[in-house]
Amino acid sequence: MEPNQNNMNLPLIPLRGLSIFPYMVLHFDVGRKKSIKALEAAMAKDQKIFLTTQFDIDNDAPDSKDFYKIGTVCKIKQMLKLPGDAIRVLVEGIQRGEVETFIDETPYFRAEIKPYIDATEVSKETRALMRSAINAFEKYISISNRVSPDVILSVSTIDEPGRLADIIAAQITLKTDQKQQIINALDVKSRLELLLTIILTEIEILEVEKNINDKVKSQINKSQKEYYLREQIKAIRDELGEEEAQEDEIEDMRAKLKKLKLSKKIEKKVSNEIDRYSRLSPSSAESGVIRSYVNWILELPWKKETKDEIDLVKAQGILDEDHYGLESVKERVVEYLAVRDLTQSMKGPIICLVGPPGVGKTSIAKSIARSLNREFVRMSLGGVRDEAEIRGHRRTYIGAIPGRIINGIKEAGTKNPVFLFDEIDKLSSDFRGDPASALLEVLDPEQNKEFTDHYLEVPFDLSKVMFLTTANSLNTIPRPLLDRMEVIQVSGYTEFEKLNIAKKYLVPKKMEEHGLKKSNLTVSDDALLEIIRKYTRESGVRELERKIADLSRKAAVRIAKGEVKCVRITDKNIDKYLGKSKYHYDLIADEDQIGIVTGLAWTAVGGDTLSIEVNTMKGKGKLQLTGQLGDVMKESAQAGLSYIRTVSKTYGIDENFHEKLDMHVHIPEGAIPKDGPSAGITMATAMISALSGIPVDRYVAMTGEITLRGRVLPIGGFKEKALAAKRAGIHKILFPYENLKDLEDIPETVRKEIEFVPVKTMDEVLKHALSGEPNQAEEKSNEN
Repeated sequence: MEPNQNNMNLPLIPLRGLSIFPYMVLHFDVGRKKSIKALEAAMAKDQKIFLTTQFDIDNDAPDSKDFYKIGTVCKIKQMLKLPGDAIRVLVEGIQRGEVETFIDETPYFRAEIKPYIDATEVSKETRALMRSAINAFEKYISISNRVSPDVILSVSTIDEPGRLADIIAAQITLKTDQKQQIINALDVKSRLELLLTIILTEIEILEVEKNINDKVKSQINKSQKEYYLREQIKAIRDELGEEEAQEDEIEDMRAKLKKLKLSKKIEKKVSNEIDRYSRLSPSSAESGVIRSYVNWILELPWKKETKDEIDLVKAQGILDEDHYGLESVKERVVEYLAVRDLTQSMKGPIICLVGPPGVGKTSIAKSIARSLNREFVRMSLGGVRDEAEIRGHRRTYIGAIPGRIINGIKEAGTKNPVFLFDEIDKLSSDFRGDPASALLEVLDPEQNKEFTDHYLEVPFDLSKVMFLTTANSLNTIPRPLLDRMEVIQVSGYTEFEKLNIAKKYLVPKKMEEHGLKKSNLTVSDDALLEIIRKYTRESGVRELERKIADLSRKAAVRIAKGEVKCVRITDKNIDKYLGKSKYHYDLIADEDQIGIVTGLAWTAVGGDTLSIEVNTMKGKGKLQLTGQLGDVMKESAQAGLSYIRTVSKTYGIDENFHEKLDMHVHIPEGAIPKDGPSAGITMATAMISALSGIPVDRYVAMTGEITLRGRVLPIGGFKEKALAAKRAGIHKILFPYENLKDLEDIPETVRKEIEFVPVKTMDEVLKHALSGEPNQAEEKSNEN
């Protein structure tokens, strides 16, 4: 081989586990940033690039010492972008080359390449080597079956020895170092000799492999012969009246299948599987798979269902016995039973119980099952991200099993249990599929009649199942899934409800758990109210239950030590057992104040009061908001300020106050983030009070969004806010007129003690909230 006099300045890419010869077309994927930049540089110039092979395939960041210096100059034929910023490249080898010097190593390798051209003279010895190489290659093809026989026709017509060697080397299966040896062979004669040696060695290895394969094939034939002999032995035993365990099992399967009286389509499929099982050896892997599948089909309750005990009085009694309050949920269950009683046939409804933690959503589902005399199945969906959890695995996978729905039906033993999907708002998804999408069919009464599990591959009727779901929030449930469910809000409990739950359920339950009798522990109503108000802050009763358990443990210790026979806990000695109180609630002030208004807020653990304070000072009209407010509350404050400027004269406020005064709006407890639109009228009222000097009625609380024109818009969480107002001692609540429909959800005890005033505009709000007249404020300001 003779070097070309004109060296080339080319980008360089080190390949991992690949080698390319001249005249060879190769495609490979490029993902390293350095290699991608080298490709881009080559495409920007003449599409030529130098490819060589790196020593270590696992080296992700090779430097100039980590790859061979002799490689192939190639021309880029095609580039295709793949997902994930990778690029698929099609190149054609042109000629050998050697790295003389490296010009750059960043941002990509660029080197000065010395190209080589194969000598064209063919001596007799070289010609003989060419013939030997072609003959050896032909024999290689006949043994390996890895190369198409047509290739030998094109190879035999090549007259150039160097090209012949490179094309044959590209076709045969070689290790990376063997390929590099051929690339390094710059002399044509040496290259042919090396190639011939490698091919002859490969032929010997292939002949050994063929002998091994022949032996394996003969062993397989032997196994088939053994199977045939076993079948003969089985027939002989049948003639002699000797039965095998597998035969008994197969007959048992057929009897169970016949007894199930499945549809013809399903029965035929299962029957075919049993036939396959009967033909297989008990020791084969496939035999175990088929046996497991058939047993799953036969053990499912295809026809078995419990009969509903439709006794509305009894059902109402069970629900009242298990849960205090929750009237809307109980009413819905009784409605379902009444319709079922009249129609004698009804598809199972899909009810979604939505509410904060600890309000008894899961236990409601258990009570519904008890009132219907149905089996109860619970499936927690928190963190589930694999679609196979719902639909099962296909039988092609090792260790495949049905989904948890079919598994739950099997465990229940009936086709009409009450099936609870717990925490449906906490479903997730990843590369294994979207479980929420898989649930669409399950929770659709029009589709679940023929639910098909991937493992069973036959439809199962889920239309008789009463599906219930629970969630803490509707925001994370996909809309198509939510559309299939009937949402029932399970809001938090009032103090009165918590007190009754504690007396009727929690205290007796915890006393029993801790081995206490009625004579050992008494907890007064005042003590329970003290726990509810000062030791817990929640919508449900979980923390309350933990505190009562704490009291029970303390009492158990004193009784076990023999100190006392009965522990009496009152509001006077509660701190002795539970320590200092953890929480406090805002109470109304002693007198009406200027610039301070009581707002109402909704939190994840129920309602709370929100004291909004406003101060004014000389300045240039700057509005400062503090208390870690969110964007929505900041915008509400801006809207309230714009409204005040339009009504300033009505309340004796200087029309140019926005140019002369700075205003500071603050909501205490600045460490707690606050956001939401329902504080709009509260902030506006506080600002008007601060600017006009008119005090705000301390017995008034309010909630509602405000517009620039002073309209009051509706809000959410009305019941929880009303309960918080009662706790704080509020006498009057101002709320949006459009929330009037929510007033019926407020407990009657709260409605009797608090005056609820629906308002449409800010004028109505101010009429009820301000405890003075605008002119009085104006006189005060003039006196000052």
